[in-house]
This record gives sequence, structure tokens and C-alpha cells, in this order.
Amino acid sequence: MTVSSTVPKKAVDRAAELRRELESHNYRYYVQDEPSVSDAEWDRLFHELVDLETRFPALVSADSPTQRVGMAPQSEFAEVTHRLPMLSLANAFSEDDIRNFDRRCREGLEVTEVEYACEPKFDGLAVTLIYVDGIFVQGATRGDGAVGEDVTANLKTIRAIPSRLRNDHAVDVPAPAMFEVRGEVLMLKKDFLALNLRQRERGGKIFVNPRNAAAGALRQLDPKLTQQRPLTFFAYGIGSTVEATDGVNLVRTHAALLDLLHEYGFRVAPIRAVACGVEGLQSYYAKVGGTRAELPFEIDGVVYKVNRFDWQEKLGYVSRAPRFAIAHKFPAEEATTVLQDIEVQVGRTGAITPVARLEPVFVGGTTVSNATLHNEDEVRAKDLWRRDTVVVRRAGDVIPEVARVASQGPRQKSDWFDMPAQCPQCGSAVVRLEGESAARCTGGLFCPAQRKQALLHFAQRRAMDVDGLGDKLVEQLVDQALVRSPADLYRLGLTTLAGLDRMAQKSAGNLLAGIEKSKYTTLARFLFALGIRHVGEATARDLANHFGNLDAIMNAEAAALLDVNDVGPVVAESIAQFFAEPHNREVVEQLRACGITWTEGAPEMRRAGNVSTEPAGPFAGKTVVLTGALTAMSRDDAKARIEALGGKVAGSVSKKTDLVVAGAESGSKLDRAQELGVMVWDEAEFLRHLQGKQI
Repeated sequence: MTVSSTVPKKAVDRAAELRRELESHNYRYYVQDEPSVSDAEWDRLFHELVDLETRFPALVSADSPTQRVGMAPQSEFAEVTHRLPMLSLANAFSEDDIRNFDRRCREGLEVTEVEYACEPKFDGLAVTLIYVDGIFVQGATRGDGAVGEDVTANLKTIRAIPSRLRNDHAVDVPAPAMFEVRGEVLMLKKDFLALNLRQRERGGKIFVNPRNAAAGALRQLDPKLTQQRPLTFFAYGIGSTVEATDGVNLVRTHAALLDLLHEYGFRVAPIRAVACGVEGLQSYYAKVGGTRAELPFEIDGVVYKVNRFDWQEKLGYVSRAPRFAIAHKFPAEEATTVLQDIEVQVGRTGAITPVARLEPVFVGGTTVSNATLHNEDEVRAKDLWRRDTVVVRRAGDVIPEVARVASQGPRQKSDWFDMPAQCPQCGSAVVRLEGESAARCTGGLFCPAQRKQALLHFAQRRAMDVDGLGDKLVEQLVDQALVRSPADLYRLGLTTLAGLDRMAQKSAGNLLAGIEKSKYTTLARFLFALGIRHVGEATARDLANHFGNLDAIMNAEAAALLDVNDVGPVVAESIAQFFAEPHNREVVEQLRACGITWTEGAPEMRRAGNVSTEPAGPFAGKTVVLTGALTAMSRDDAKARIEALGGKVAGSVSKKTDLVVAGAESGSKLDRAQELGVMVWDEAEFLRHLQGKQI
């Protein structure tokens, strides 16, 4: 490295020597599991380097062991688009599945036998690491396979991930200038048990399994919190690579690649092998399955990959998975225990889910005390009663599941499970619509369990469009009991908002302005914002146009709702149930009292007995074109308001155009309107007419 000439050469040389020593000791300890010095000696070397870098800041480098921690907490994770997609693997559960996989590979390659690289399937989190000129510069989660989250700062705290690739004389193949390594972040079994012991002693959260603990650690916004969890990393492949020499391949097989990754300083699976044909794969599967309990890490199967890279390329990919690889999953592990109780929990969307409370039992490497029962039909189908002895398994080695009854309990009347008639969170009615498996709480605007989801839906752009109200802020407002329903948003003050985490006077003022601006909307948007199940934007618009005002919709019976375009029995019942719940009606009235107003819909001309057949809104029958930038509302908002008042919004100006609304920086559409003599309004005049003046 190049450092300032003011740093003594002796200090430069000693710092370089200390870095080499510390990285070598890290490699031996975290990758080879062969400690070369005591903890006390490692600490002595580390603090000597810290002291040197403190006295001579020019010595600090990005790959220094001292820089693994120290970055400030992040407000959120940035997105990373993967150079090559991080694909998932197809699953196999039987010998027939493996035979079919081998047959497809042989037929695709037109050979009689295929050699496979075999390795365990880690139960962790897939990540990708980017090295430039041998130095770790960026790391990201798998995400959806195409885009992940930048967790570089957190990954730097994991000492099994080398800050600099080992690339000395002991390495057979020099590392490319840009090198992308892919692998799994996980927590070893012993470290997981020790972590939970510490958590129990502190009265903290007990983690369900090593994967959950690792996932939570990797997504901490503060790297210092990640460092407190004992994470490790195993490499299993590479992504995109810019070669250092004339495009020559690093290696020609997957097995050789794993060996090379180990030379570069990465942990790789110690129980990997190369096998031929189905018999070889089955033998490896049985061997790993037999030693699974003794492995230091959790696995949920094994992975087979065609060993030769040129054959992998020839086989290619199908959908989101490679044809040349497959995951052979282990069967779910089972145990028996007592079903102590069946309770219900309310989800973010109001679904009422039965939950089994179990006598704790160890299954699949973790202690299970709760399991979802999905819905009332499943409880009936499995004939589950409280105090039955049941078989519990971890489906896919992750989700605890009650599989069946092993032996019946006393089965007294009190042991029978009935879905509650009222929501346990808010007391609202619980209903189950025809054709749906889940029962649901009807108190969507009021229920504490649905509060965050209801607020986010209410504030979204196509609903009330409350600018600046995102997930993190909603979490704070709800967790601190500042907002209990959407109406409370309109009662927030500057001082309260400015006191929230990562908020200041300016951002609080901007949010209040966004809340105030949202008060003026359309009936269709307001209906959509209420979050009535099955009522999307189109249905909300149809309701507004059909009935013309909110009270008519709120008081309509299911039979009257069926007259609305595209509203069937399920949707009609959902709307009627929503407004039959007093809690929801109360919140709607509170919203009105807070000053929310809207342009009413345009009632259709219908038979006697329905709502009034007064003339539709001021834009009824008019064709309107919007051009330029509007400051008071979005283009979508303006379009919705015009349509709610009976107008039609077109994309281009013609002789059939009745009106052009011209915002700032209007262009050719305004010129065309003036040329044809079409009426033109500026934004101020448009807003005046929206407030009730006729054309």
C-alpha cells in the first residue's frame, strides 16, 4: 500500500506484517478450525495494529483486520442488482426423482454416464461477495434472485469471510481482477446454543433455529449488532468473473473450484465428494444423512451438480433453476408431544389463524412449542382436540407442523375447538365468506393486529396518497401508540413527529403537508383506501359512480350492492360486513370530522327505488386531456377525479376534445388545443371546477 511519507518506514513494515499475521491466524481459526495462537496472543497483535493505525491514520486500509467493525448504523439497505441472477434449485424427494434427474442430464449431454459434484445443502442465507484486485468491496443478499440488499458492512464483521483473498505462492491459480464468490451465511449449532443460553440469562429473545438467528443478525442496520452474533460463511460457487489472464478458465470442474476457493481463504463444505450415476448419488445421500446429527451445522439435504462446467453450460437453465443441478431434500423429522391448547392469532390482513400450543418437543434440531394449523378446516380434517397426543414435524426442516393425531386425549367438551365469533384483538365480528378457507376480523380500520397494514394501504399513492408515510414511520407511530386508526394521522402535530427516530422539523413539516394535502380526494380513492376486502381500485370507482355518495354505500344491503358492475355475492357480502362493523363506521366518521372531503361519484340513471338520478358531475360527458405538470395532485389523481365526475380522460387532443387542462411546461398538446380552438384551463381554474362549479 502507498502511505504518506510522514509515516516512518518501520511503522509501515510492522503494520503490513501484523495484517499478514492476523489474517493468517483468522484463516487457520475460522476456515481450517486449527487455531495457531492463543486468544490472548491474537488480541495482543490486534491491539498493536490498532495502536499503530491510531498514531498513524495514513496506515489504515479497507482490508485491515481493524476495519471489520466501526461503520455507522445504516438507515436502510441499498439495492444491489446481481451481475448474474442467483437462481434457486429444483428439489428432489425420492430415488425416482434422482433417476429422472440423471436421465435428463445424460440425454441432454448424449452420454452414458455423468460425473457429479456432491455437497451438503446448508440451511442458511445465500449471499454474494465481490472482490476487486483481491479485496472484498461489496456483499449482498440473494433477495428475489435478481436484486438483493447491500449488507457489506455486516458481512465484514464475519471473520470467516476474508477481507483479502489469499493469493500468494501457495495458491495454484491467481485470483481474477474481479471475483464474485457465492455461498451461505449461517450459525454453527454450538454457537446457536451458546447464543440462546446468553439470551435466556439476559431475559432476551430466544431464537427458534440457527437460520432465523443468522437471518436476523445479517439484516441488522447496525453492524455492531451483527458482530455480536457468531456467524460464519461457507462458499459453494462463483458468479460473474472478469479474468485476469486472457480469458483462461480458472478451473474446469465444480469440485476443482471448491478446492480453489479453499485455497483463496474460504470455508467450503468438508464432506463434499464426486460421484457417478444414481448409485453414487444415493450412496452420498445415505452417508451424509447418517452423519447429519453430528455435523457442526444445520443442513436440509444435499446438492448434486454436473461436475464439468462445459457440460453445465450445455445443459443450461429452465425457468429460474439450472438443469444441471438439483437439491435432494431430507424427509421431515417427526416427534410426538401433547397438544396443550388451540388458540388463534390475528394476521396483518385480518385472517384468524388457529395456532397449536404444544408441550415443548425437540424435533429437527430445534425445540418446537408452537405450530400453525392454517385454518378451521385443517383442525377438523385432522380431528385435533386439546390434550391429544400429536405427531409434530418440521416441514422442509423449517416450519413446525402438526401432522396427525398419535393418540386421542380425554376429549371432553372443553377440548373441542371453535373459531371465535369476535376478534380477540378488537372484539369486532369474525366472518368467513363463502368460498374462502380463512375466517377474518371485520374491524380492518380499528383492529390493532391490522393497524400497520391498514395504515400503509390507506396512505399508498393510489389511495389517499400521503406523501412521506412509509413502513418505518408507520411502525414507529403504531409501536408508540401515536396512531390507532387512519383518523389519528390527521391529529398528529409537528412536535410529536419531530421527536420520532430519524425525523426532524423539516421532514416532519413535509409529512404534515402531505397529510393535509391528502384531505381532498375522490370518493373512489377514499373507498379504496378503507381496505375493504375484495374492493380494488376498479370496484371502488364502480361503487362511487353507481351510488354517488358514501352514505348510500355504507347503508346498502348486499342485494343492492349486486347491482353494481362486476360486484358478485362474495364482494357484496364483504362490503356489507365491513360497514356493518360499528368500529369501521366510527373510524369513517372520525375521518370526515378531520376534514377529509371528496368529489362524489356520478350516479347512473337507474330504475325507481335506487339513489337519486340527479345530473352527474361537472365533467359528465366531457372528454378531457391533461398536459404538463400539476402541482396540487398527481396525473393519476386528476384522472380519477375527472372520471368520478362523469368525464373521460384521453391521451391526445382532437376535434372531439372538450377541454384541455394545462399544467406547468405544457407542450405540443397545448399548441394543438389552441390550434383547434379547444377550451383550455390552467390548474387553478381546474381546481375551482373540481370544487363544484359546472363547465
